[in-house]
Order: sequence, then structure tokens, then C-alpha cells
Amino acid sequence: MSAAVLPMEYRPTPGEAGVGFWDIPGAIARSSQMQVVFDRIRRVAPHFRTVLVTGETGTGKELVSRALHELSPATGRLVTLNCSAVVETLFESELFGHVRGAFTGALQDKVGQCEFADGGTLFLDEIGDMPLATQAKLLRVLQNREVQRVGSLSSRKLDLRVVAATNKDLRRAVREHQFREDLYFRLAMVEIQLPALRERAGDLPLLTSYFLRQWAGRYGKPVAELSAEAAQVFALHDWPGNVRELENVLGYACMMCRGDTVEVEDLPSYLLAPLDRPCLGVAAGGVSVAEEAPAGLVMNTLEACEARILRQALHRAGWNQTKAAQALGTTRDRLRYRMKKYQLGKEQFASSEVMSGEVLYG
Repeated sequence: MSAAVLPMEYRPTPGEAGVGFWDIPGAIARSSQMQVVFDRIRRVAPHFRTVLVTGETGTGKELVSRALHELSPATGRLVTLNCSAVVETLFESELFGHVRGAFTGALQDKVGQCEFADGGTLFLDEIGDMPLATQAKLLRVLQNREVQRVGSLSSRKLDLRVVAATNKDLRRAVREHQFREDLYFRLAMVEIQLPALRERAGDLPLLTSYFLRQWAGRYGKPVAELSAEAAQVFALHDWPGNVRELENVLGYACMMCRGDTVEVEDLPSYLLAPLDRPCLGVAAGGVSVAEEAPAGLVMNTLEACEARILRQALHRAGWNQTKAAQALGTTRDRLRYRMKKYQLGKEQFASSEVMSGEVLYG
């Protein structure tokens, strides 16, 4: 079960219906950031020949390639090649194919991934890891719409759409001569940038609900929701692995859960690491509060800590919410949500004690 990809038989629950994304295959989102992405997919899919999809690991780049393919007029298959998983010496054979006798061990003709995807879409995942020599030959394929197998003297015409994806900064790779500039501009005629999960926190409950149902069904367990404390841990986590990380965390939590509600103790231990940070204080004997306090008390302490951090960041930014959000590494909407949650304002600041020492977020 790959990140954020829905089975074809999935249908929205009454609470999810009408959020404006069900025409995009495999999509689970209602945030404005993702609606922009979906709108671009709708516009591009009927016409594209090359698309570059960028974003952090686990943000759903393969989902976008699948949506582009399924919404396009292509009649062929979607073929995926993970560029980081191919041995460099075999890259050209894997991508373009070869004829018998082209090199030692080439005992018969082989169809490459480009030919295999003829009439459909070729998805090149992690294209930033493609060797430079292969990049030059791929550029020729994209320009001439034809492929030449390794060891062959003739070319074959192709009707091919290409979606390339990467979590690297290809512009920087071009400057450092690690990626061909001409290939970059050929691929990036259309670029679709995927936001990180932390940048679209409004989608977290929807994704959590979906993956909980999926894992609960797979394990045959009645797990239906997160406890308030577990939901708070989720809200405070940055999700560096994005949707893929969320899916795996919920799979683990469903395995550990004893009832119908995921509790804090059911979560992977690394999610609770923020509870050990110095801002929570240290109990007698050098033992952190998180190590000896009950879960409810820990969460209350964590909330107090977060409120103090937000107050100090707002004060330093002159109560400019945009500047404070930038300093905290979050979005303005997420900051405003927490200000409302903790009832933070200048008047409360005047009567509150500001946390001393360094701020957790720098």
C-alpha cells in the first residue's frame, strides 16, 4: 500500500464527500495547496509530453504520475523505473534495451522501458540519480521521439509521455554540473511541486482517518480513531517522511492498539522524542519529566511548553504573525490555529511569564 494511493474501489465516506478531489485518481486532500496541484494535473494531463514532479520523499510523486497517466489520452500502460535502483553499467540497457551480442552477457534481444511504455507513460522516479551519459541519450529520445537499442544501428519511433520525479534540487544539480541543463529544461516545461505534509496540516485528519480504516481492515481490528493526546502528538510532529511516514506510523499504531482508540503508548517511541527536550524541564535526579510522568501530565506539560514558545516567537516578531511563523518554521494558518487554541494575544503576553533560555525552534 503506497503512500496516499487509494484502491480503485475506495469511495468517500459521508464526511469526506464533496471536498472537490474525487476526479483525481488516488487523491486524499482538501487543503488549498493540494487543490492547486490537482487543478494543474487536470489542465496538464490531456496535453503533456514531459512533466517534472518535485517534492520531498513521501509526498506522493508516484500518485501524481498515475493521475497524469489516467487522465491523459494515452492508451498504453504506465511503466515505472526507479533510477536510484539501477546499476549504472546497466542503465542504458534497462532504459533503451539492447540487441543480442551488444555486450558480454547479452544473449538475446531485450526491450527497454522506453519501448515497453510505448503508447503510454514512462515514470522516471528519482531522475536526479540518472548518470550523465544516460541523460544525454534520454534527451535525444525526448527530442526525436525515437529510441535506439544498445548495439543496434536502427531507431524505433515512440509515442511516449514521460513524467520525471525527484526530491533533489535539480537547479542546484545543474549549477554543480551533476545534471544536464538541456535535459532539465526539456523535462521542466511543466513542473508540479508537491507541498510537504507539514505545509498542509489541514489534510492530516483526513489522511489519518483513511489510513486507520485501511490498517484496521487489514488487521481485522476495530481501531477507529486517535485519542486526544495521540492527536496532539500528531499535530506537533513535523512528518519529515510525509504521507509515507504517516501511513507507516498508523500501521504500527493499529498493531499495538488494544481497543478502538489509538493511545499515546501505541505510537512509535520516536514520535514522543519532543517530550524529552529541555523546554519541558527536568525532574529531580536528572530524569526528564517525560520519563516519569503519566501520559496526560506529559501532554499538559508539552502544551504549556508550546504555548510559551509561541508567545516568545510572537513577541520577538513584534506580534507580526507572518514573521513569527517563518521563525518557527511553520505556516501562518497553523500559527493562527495555535494562537486561537492557547488564546494568545498581546494582552495575555503582558501578564505571562516569558520562557527563559534559548527557544526550542531557534
